[in-house]
Amino acid sequence: MALIDLLGRRWAMGIVWNLAAGPATFRALQTPTGRITGKTISPSILNARLKDLQEARLVERTLDGYALTALGLELFTLIEPLDVWSLTWGKAL
Repeated sequence: MALIDLLGRRWAMGIVWNLAAGPATFRALQTPTGRITGKTISPSILNARLKDLQEARLVERTLDGYALTALGLELFTLIEPLDVWSLTWGKAL
């Protein structure tokens, strides 16, 4: 339940999804995350989510910005299939 709570927080999944493509700077995370929803993430929310994800050891700070840890990459491989399922579900609705 702790993982569901963490990933259910505003923008958390978008950050994980974007970092799965590779490391990104704070500024770069604001743009792709915004394109997913059509909104721009505020710096304070992005900072809070990055802190949450770092405390959970899913994200780490690197020379290139932020990146998924080995645990974060493993998590992404588990949740990535939900993308296909959600498209099917969305059509069914």
